Amino acid sequence: MTYLRYAPDIEQPAPDEQETIDGIIKGMTQQSETVEKREHHAVRASHAKSSACVTGELTVAAGLPPELAQGLFATPGSHPVAVRFAQGPGETLGDRVSTHRGMSIKVFDVPGEKLPGHSVDTQDFVLATGTTFPSGTAAGFLRDGTVIGKSTGLPEGVKSAVSSTMRNLNKALHAFGTESALADFFGHPYSHPLADSYFSQAPVRYGDYVAKLAAVPTAEAQRALSEWRLDPHQDEDGFRHATVAFFRENEVVFELRAQLWADAERQPIEDASVDWPVSVSPYRTVATLRLPRQDAYSPERVRYFDEVMTFRPAHSLAAHRPLGSVMRARLRVYRALSDFRHRENGVAAEDTAGIDRIPA
Repeated sequence: MTYLRYAPDIEQPAPDEQETIDGIIKGMTQQSETVEKREHHAVRASHAKSSACVTGELTVAAGLPPELAQGLFATPGSHPVAVRFAQGPGETLGDRVSTHRGMSIKVFDVPGEKLPGHSVDTQDFVLATGTTFPSGTAAGFLRDGTVIGKSTGLPEGVKSAVSSTMRNLNKALHAFGTESALADFFGHPYSHPLADSYFSQAPVRYGDYVAKLAAVPTAEAQRALSEWRLDPHQDEDGFRHATVAFFRENEVVFELRAQLWADAERQPIEDASVDWPVSVSPYRTVATLRLPRQDAYSPERVRYFDEVMTFRPAHSLAAHRPLGSVMRARLRVYRALSDFRHRENGVAAEDTAGIDRIPA
């Protein structure tokens, strides 16, 4: 199969993109200010409520074909990792508001040319449930973010009702063999966080090529969780409790997979709302992520992950530069909102350089 090559001109920014990104930062900062007043603490503007903070190892597979042996994945071997699982909203809500989830991975001991402003040997992959980012572009990000921002001050019961409506919509759509990515974004099933797959949603440079990435659960014990469902009326922090309990007794394993760019029309770079068909280019395994049994929510570790540590698309090798409208926005937005959060909390942010910085 022939895969398309990376070149700088595959990105086509809109003329007013910088103005749009500035609008996103302004709107999400206002949203964060609203949450801070209510919670008396600044939290992440998305994926605020963590469910597990863990460490482990990423092993790059040996014998990868040339098109997959790129960037971080060019050299077989193992790297320490830190991984944060979290719920989607940029505020601390009860789990009856079940929206999309996040999985942020920081890979250590990664030499090579970095993006400007990133000076330590790490590579971050910021993933979420859902193969696409429903807003599609920076302009869509601004539009949808404005709606979310205006709803931030609403009672939690209203947010729960919206989440339930969206979840039920997708249940109905499933009867017709389809689903809405936007509905899943706001109303994700009450599934176990360690049974979900997570995706980059938008493309990244993949050395000489371009790819979307996925983390797919593969351990038998995780697959056995496929029918697990939380009863949020019994436990408003049930996703965290279930995840921590699972880590106490089991190793967690994900395969990291790459979906290479092969068709410029059916796999657009600039519109992250378009699902890249697996019939055009399947996800192929490039590495294995192993997270051993551990205390996944020790107080010191959680404080470090949630208050000090930063996960950003900009923490990247040049060989894995985020691509497309949404990703270009994220490069700026993540930094601005992280700066706001750390400043408000009086905490110095840390671009963590080594696994030895992670508390036990």
